[in-house]
Amino acid sequence: MPDFVIDAAETPIVPVAGGGKFPVRRIFCVGRNYAAHAREMGAAPDREPPFFFSKPPDTVISTAQVPYPPATRLLHFEMELVVAIGRGGTAIASETALDHVYGYAAGVDLTRRDLQDEAKSLRRPWDMSKGFDAAAPIGTIVPAARVGHPAAGSITLAVNGVLRQNGDLADMIWPVPNIIAFLSNLITLKPGDLIFTGTPEGVGTIERGDKIEGSIEGVGTIAFQIA
Repeated sequence: MPDFVIDAAETPIVPVAGGGKFPVRRIFCVGRNYAAHAREMGAAPDREPPFFFSKPPDTVISTAQVPYPPATRLLHFEMELVVAIGRGGTAIASETALDHVYGYAAGVDLTRRDLQDEAKSLRRPWDMSKGFDAAAPIGTIVPAARVGHPAAGSITLAVNGVLRQNGDLADMIWPVPNIIAFLSNLITLKPGDLIFTGTPEGVGTIERGDKIEGSIEGVGTIAFQIA
């Protein structure tokens, strides 16, 4: 055993439909991957190469209660399809990219929007707007062997029973195979990596006590309350 001088951190995990646990290695997120969302955020929805940001792996949370983070008055939800990588690789071709996918899940990219807006205005990194504790709620991962590879289907999110986001996976500017191909040319993908694939329009503010319910057709659901 390694002679660690402090206790080693536990590996973050996500439950898998049918049993088992998926160990999380890294979390990558695609920015502005739906044209309507790009427009609502004030950006031109051009089909430029995708860009990525990261969340620490231990921001993953799969519980019924998600804590409201400190240092913000503008917490936003962003409903997303999450890709779980089961086989790694470098410079993966888009034609074979889906062979590297273990499964899919419904996830929410929580964002401290006020911190992000401030960082953008000062031309500073906005890691702290995306990478805070419990910033990546995620539902159960469903193996692709059971559900295939969804390229179309509704993606929705409701707050306290009111529909706030209602999009379709087919509206992604860059679909999953392209995302994997682009990302694998920037870094070596490894088993255990998660990729949040972007959010449709309708993002907005949530408060303490709000109940969040998200659904992705053919994949699954996610539900939690902001504690």
